[in-house]
Amino acid sequence: MASRPRALPSSLRLFLLLAAVGLGVSGCRGLRPDLGPERTLEAGVPEAFGSTAPKAPALTWDFGDGTPAQTAPGVKHAWATAGRYTVRALDGDKELARVVLTVVPRPVLRAVPQDAQTVLWVPRVRGNVERLVDFHERLVGAGNARRTLESSPLTPLLLRSLEEGPSEVDPEEGFGFFLLPDFDGVVALLGVTDSRAALAAVARELRNAGHQVLPREDGSARVEPVDGGRAMLLFADRGYVYLAVPDSPDAPEPGETVKALAVVESPDVELVRRRVEALSGPGISENALLAELRGKVRDGSVLLFSAPPVPEAEKEDMPVRGFFGALAVQADQAELDGFLSSSRPLLGGTRGPASALLGRAAVGPVAAAQLSVPPEELARLVFGSPESPRRQRTLERWRKQGLDAEPLLKALRGDVAMLVYFDAAAFFRSFIQDQRPAPKGTVVMEAGLTSVEPVLQLVQKQLQDNALVFQKEAKGSTTRFRTRLLEQPVSLTLTPERATLEAGEVLAGRETGDVGATLRTRFGAEAFGPGHLSLMVDMGRLRADLAGVREVPGVGTGKLLASQVFVSALLERLTPFEYGFLDFSPAEGGGRLQGRVVLRER
Repeated sequence: MASRPRALPSSLRLFLLLAAVGLGVSGCRGLRPDLGPERTLEAGVPEAFGSTAPKAPALTWDFGDGTPAQTAPGVKHAWATAGRYTVRALDGDKELARVVLTVVPRPVLRAVPQDAQTVLWVPRVRGNVERLVDFHERLVGAGNARRTLESSPLTPLLLRSLEEGPSEVDPEEGFGFFLLPDFDGVVALLGVTDSRAALAAVARELRNAGHQVLPREDGSARVEPVDGGRAMLLFADRGYVYLAVPDSPDAPEPGETVKALAVVESPDVELVRRRVEALSGPGISENALLAELRGKVRDGSVLLFSAPPVPEAEKEDMPVRGFFGALAVQADQAELDGFLSSSRPLLGGTRGPASALLGRAAVGPVAAAQLSVPPEELARLVFGSPESPRRQRTLERWRKQGLDAEPLLKALRGDVAMLVYFDAAAFFRSFIQDQRPAPKGTVVMEAGLTSVEPVLQLVQKQLQDNALVFQKEAKGSTTRFRTRLLEQPVSLTLTPERATLEAGEVLAGRETGDVGATLRTRFGAEAFGPGHLSLMVDMGRLRADLAGVREVPGVGTGKLLASQVFVSALLERLTPFEYGFLDFSPAEGGGRLQGRVVLRER
C-alpha cells in the first residue's frame, strides 16, 4: 500500500506561502539584477542593462549622468562624455544593484569603417585643432583661412566650439575625413556630446551657407547643395556626426543642364550610412598595415593613412602597400614625418647619383630641387615596366610626335637638379626706374648624361617645331643654344657629361661653393644626396637678399632705402613663411618622407 505524502511542517508552509505572494505581487523584484562587473565603455556607444524577457519586472534605472531615469525591464544607454558613472537599478526608492562604469572618449578611427581606403584625422580636438587653426591663419592670413575652413564639411561647428567654449563638440574626441572604396566622394565625421543638438547645429550652418536641409523622421537629413550638385546626407551614429558629400557631377554636355545630371537620391550616401551603422567592432583602428606603419612614424596633430588597392596589372610598376604620415604643428613650425610601405625595394633597390651641379654652384639659392633616380626606374614609374602594354602605348605616342624615347631615357644619368636665385639689385632697379615689381633672378637646371646625341636631337627638334629664334654655337664637344623667353635670356649647354639650362640674369660675380653640403647640413645628413628627391624654398634668404642691397647703379640711396622698407613691409604682410623643405628617399621596407614648414618668429 502506497504511503501518502507527509504533511509539511507549519513553518515551511508559511515560508512558501509568503514567497508565492511575493512573486505574485512584485514579479521577482526582490531578486538582485546582474549589472555585470566594473568595466570601461566608449562615449556614445550604448550599453544594455536588465532583461528583455516577456514577463520580466520593470525597474527604474539611474545612469548617474544627470539624464532622466528610465523605467523598463531592460534599457540601453550611452554616455555623452568621458568620466566615471554609477548605474543603479531601483525598485521604487530601494536600490537593488549598482555598478561603476568608466567611460572613455571614442577614438575617431573606431568610428571609421574598416574598409576605408584613406583616412585623414585629428585624433583629439582639444590641443590639436587650436594649433592647426592658428598656424593656418598665420600662413595664409586669417580671412583666407576662415573662408577655406568654413567651406569644409563640419568645420564651421568645430570652429564655433573653439570660440564660444562648451558646445555640442566633444573636445576629447576626434575629427576627420575618410574615403570608402564604393563611394564616389568624401565623408566627414566629428565627435559630439549631444547628437541631436549637433545635427541641429550642423543643419543651421548648412542653411546659412545656402543649402537646403530636408530633415527625416529618423533624425538624419538630406542636404541639397546650393550649386545644384548631388545630394549630401547628414546623420549621427554612436557619438559622431557624419556628413557624406558625393563628388560633384561632371560638366554637362551641350544641351544638358546641371539639374538633369544631378542625382536626386544618390544611393551612394545611403551606402555610407549603412556601412557606418553596421560598424560594431574596432573599425579601421586595428588595421594591421596601419599599426605597422604607425610604428615607423612620429606622432602628430594630424594623421593620414592611405592604402588604396592597386590593380593587378599595375602591381609590377606600383608595389606600394600603403602610406602613413603625421604632421606635428607647433606655434611657428610644422613637421611632416611619413613612411611609404612597399612590397619590394623602391627604385630597384639602387640609388641614383648625386647631382654634380649642387657640388659647384653659386651660393645662396632661394629654391633648390634634386631628383636622384636610376633612369630605368624613373622610366618604370612614368611609362610602366619594360614590355608592359602601358609602356608600349606611351612610346608609340612619342613616336607619332617624332620622338624616340628609349634612347633618350638611356642617355640620362639619373640626376636632375634645379637652383633658383634672386637678383635683388636688378629687382630694385626695375621697381624704381620702371615702377614695375618684376621678378629678377636666375634659374639653373642640370641633368647628368651618358650620351649627348639623343638629347641634342630632341632639343633641335623642339626649337624648330616651336619656331623659336635661337643661336647655335658648337665648340669641340660642347654645343650651346641661346634664345630669349619672356624677355629673359636663355641658354642651354650640352656636353657629353651634362645638359645645363640657365634662364634669367647672369650669375657672374657670385661666390661659388658646395651648395649640396650646405643644404644637407641645414635639412638633414642625407637630404639632397644620392637617391633622394629633395625640394627647398627659402623666403628668409629672399628677405636677406632684399635687405642686403647697398647700392644700385643709377638709383639714389634715399630711393633705395625707401623701396627696401616698402618691399620688406609688403612681404611681411603677404606671408610669414620663412622656409620649407621636403625630402623622400628609399628605406628598408619602402621610403621615408620628411618635411618642414617654418614661419618667422612672431
